[in-house]
Amino acid sequence: MSVQVKICGLRDVVQAEACVRLGADAIGLVFYPQSPRFVEISKAVEICHAVAGHVARVGVFVDMSADEIIDHVKKCGLDVAQLHGSETAELVADLKAAGVRVVKVLNSTGDDLRRDAAKFAGAADSFLVEAGKGVLPGGNAATWNWAGAGTLREVASFALAGGLCAENVGDAINAAGCDAVDVSSGVEISPGVKDMKKVKMFINRAKSLNIDGRRVF
Repeated sequence: MSVQVKICGLRDVVQAEACVRLGADAIGLVFYPQSPRFVEISKAVEICHAVAGHVARVGVFVDMSADEIIDHVKKCGLDVAQLHGSETAELVADLKAAGVRVVKVLNSTGDDLRRDAAKFAGAADSFLVEAGKGVLPGGNAATWNWAGAGTLREVASFALAGGLCAENVGDAINAAGCDAVDVSSGVEISPGVKDMKKVKMFINRAKSLNIDGRRVF
């Protein structure tokens, strides 16, 4: 498997379908109301139905209860729950027990990253690492020392996010040894509106690398 590419923060059926045609492995739908990329459940249902198939449909959640997340998963037909808040291992285990694939987001690097990942061992299916800091949960377009995520490769599959764009995604993948990359603002015209030329370039550059990736999404 080559490096997986997730295009996150989609809010429109046409754009989601275009991303899939260009080779995206996963699409992300943000259910965090404070985000400028927030999508209502009704629109998320439309998008998920339009791209059903081999593409992973990922819901992005911040500190929702397990019941709320499971409800979104069922209503929208999501394949993955990506957790960006202070969710506990117990909540992740509850989601797993309900048959939900879980990607837990971590915001540390090096030995701290391995320590934080160990808290979710046996619960989370994989991880997403974004050490960039900002006002909102997420990468906030901030670049960082991607190599600091590399220590996680020995213990789990993981995606890399934060400050990625077509111009630097190759360097980021090589530095971190990640299995997947997750991009939003780096391929946008404005929040939630993707530039398909940038999307195409990003996907092509990520997948042109000779990387033996593992499943994240």
